[in-house]
Amino acid sequence: MKRALLLFFRFYRTFISPLKPPSCRFHPTCSEYGMQAVRAHGAWRGSFLTIKRILKCGPWHPGGFDPVPEPYIDHDCSH
Repeated sequence: MKRALLLFFRFYRTFISPLKPPSCRFHPTCSEYGMQAVRAHGAWRGSFLTIKRILKCGPWHPGGFDPVPEPYIDHDCSH
C-alpha cells in the first residue's frame, strides 16, 4: 500500500501537476507533503495526514510552512 501511494504521488507530480499553474499555498507542496508523510508514518497515518493537509487548502487558510510532523517515538522504558 505504501509503495502504491508513493507511485500515485510521483505520477501526479510528473504528469498532472505540470499541466496546472502553480497554486499551492503551502511549503512543501501537498504532493511533496504526502510523499514525506507516507515515508515517515506509513500508508494509513500518512494518508490521514495528507487528507488533513489537503482539507486545509483554501482561501480560509493562510498557508505557509507546514512540515510533516515527526514520527512519535515512545521513550518510556518502563515496559
